[in-house]
Order: sequence, then C-alpha cells, then structure tokens
Amino acid sequence: MSLADKVLAVNNDLPIRTDSPVHSGKVRSVYWLTEADSRRLIAEKGYDVAADAPLAIMVISDRISAFDCIWHGEGGMRGVPGKGAALNAISNHWFKLFREQGLADSHILDIPHPFVWIVQKAKPVMIEAICRQYITGSMWRAYTKGERDFCGIEIAEGLQRDQKLPELLITPSTKGILKGIPGVAEVDDVNITRADIDANFEAFNFHSATDIDQYEKLLKEGFEVISNELAKLDQVFVDTKFEFGYVRDSQGQQKLIYMDEVGTPDSSRIWDGPEYRNGKVVENSKEGFRQLLLNHFPDPDILLNKDRMDERQALARDNALPESVLMDVSRTYVGIAEKITGQTLVLSDNPKAEIIEILREQYGLID
Repeated sequence: MSLADKVLAVNNDLPIRTDSPVHSGKVRSVYWLTEADSRRLIAEKGYDVAADAPLAIMVISDRISAFDCIWHGEGGMRGVPGKGAALNAISNHWFKLFREQGLADSHILDIPHPFVWIVQKAKPVMIEAICRQYITGSMWRAYTKGERDFCGIEIAEGLQRDQKLPELLITPSTKGILKGIPGVAEVDDVNITRADIDANFEAFNFHSATDIDQYEKLLKEGFEVISNELAKLDQVFVDTKFEFGYVRDSQGQQKLIYMDEVGTPDSSRIWDGPEYRNGKVVENSKEGFRQLLLNHFPDPDILLNKDRMDERQALARDNALPESVLMDVSRTYVGIAEKITGQTLVLSDNPKAEIIEILREQYGLID
C-alpha cells in the first residue's frame, strides 16, 4: 500500500444518511443527520442535549491548508499521513481537560472513530478569538511597521521578536462578514475591539452583555490550562484561536461552549522549549509548514498578499510538494499529538472503510 492510499483526502463522499448537502470545509466535512436519526441517537445514547437538537457527523481529513489554499504532494499524496487523527486526538484531550476542570463543555457528544465526532448544532458566536502570549507572526510584522494598537489594546515600545508579552493578549476578529456594525468593516476576519463587542453584542450572537465576560474568562482559562500542560512537556504555548457557540442541554438550559478545535497545531503555535531558551524557534505546529512554503517559492508575496489570491490558488494547484515535505509535517503533527496525549497514534490503513462499518453497525446511520 502506497503512502497516498493511507491519506484520507476526500471525506465528503461517505454514504451517511442525510437529507442536507454535505458541508465540506478546508479540513472537516459535516453531515447533518435526519431529524429521526438525531432523535433516535439522543434517546439511545443518552446525550445531554435537548430531545430535538440537530446532530451531525463531523469527519476530519488529512488535507493540509495554509494561506487559504489546500496543498498536495508528489505521488498523488492529497494530504499528510496522520494529520487528521493527530488533530482530533489533541482536541479531544484538551476538551476533556476543560470539562474535568469545570471550564465548559464542547460541541462533541461522542467519538466513534479517531477521525469522527458526533456533534450537536451550536449557534456560533461570530468571533474568532486569538489569544497571544508572545509577539510573533502577523502581529510582529505589524509591530515592525509601527503599529502599537492591537484590537484597542496599546502595546509597549521596545519589544523584541518572539518575546513573551507582559500579559496574555486577546485580539478578536470577525468570523465571516458581519454587516451593519458601526466601525466594523464588512470583510471577513477583520480585527475588532472589546468595545466593539460590548456595544454590539447581539450582532456577534451573544445572548447578553454578561456573556462577554464569561467568554473572556473561558478564553483565558482555556489558554492557561493548555499552556500549563504544555509547559510540563517543555513546550511553549505561543498563541491560539478559540471559537464558541451556544447549545441547549437536556433540561433546556442555554450554555456557552467551546467549539471547532482547540490547542491543535492547526489553530495554535507551539514552540519547543529547550530550543526557545537557546534563542531558536522550532515550530511544533503548522507554522513550520507555512514558513517552508514562504521559503520554497521564489515570490513569497503571493502567499502573503490577499490581492494576489488567483496567483496563490494557481501556485497550490500546480505545484506538487516533495513527499519529504509532507512527511516532515506528518512527523511534527504525530509527534506533538503523542507528546500531548501520552499515547501512540495508531494510523489506519483504510480509515474510510472503518468509519463506514462503525457508523453502520453501532450507530445505524448507513443503509
């Protein structure tokens, strides 16, 4: 069996019973279950959700995206071996810790297979919340150009690249294009301030102004939990993205939960501790792949300049990356997953066949 065969690249063609179109994102595909199947599973499995809550099967893939493009490799490799299983294992680990430490629940109800989550439908808060503990990446680039105000927070002069910030910085941006919010540009992923959120909390899907404090508390606590655990492994938690939403439990109570993924190499920067203390940044996250792409192509501006999106997509489409590059990424993802979970990541030879069998035999979702 070739390496390419072990990669789950296409995840939107599973024969899961649904009466809605499959939603396929950059990495995950979402299959909304029929109302009858949702109700049946809630009753059979005893999930702590409202009896009429819509459920979905979320299937991860091994695809790798960077700079808003999907990349591929030589020999028909349409993704990175082990990446999907690594992302799910890491997220599952942190979500479980959050729950055990009394922070908040997640959208995940069940994990039938390393590639699969059963999730409940959440009403998303329309904010991507970035927590930053170090100045690096886009923030450093902006800082070198003289910017000192980040999402309404004034940053000190004289900071050095990759330096630890005096305190954890929350720099939120919009999730999608939000219209009609005073002072907020109608474009995707635009930076916003805490004052913007306070003044327009309903436009961001918060139920109440007091929920903004709860959201900020969960951001800081979530970051701290992951940072402390990574520190035990001598890894540095640099920055990360959190997403939140609302769900109803079986008693009909609305609650704010974590959703999407948390603390993964896709959504975070994680640095090797010993190397950082020696003055060198070694990435245990997707940032290493991003840097590699910037060095690999002669004109990195194509990858950084949003006005050159057509050229960027052509670059990703027309250039098969060396197999060695994707295997380096695989080692990074599998390595950090095994470090975090303390368990060996077992990679399947045929994940799709396994998923189909489990969802048919144990969940009755495939005819």
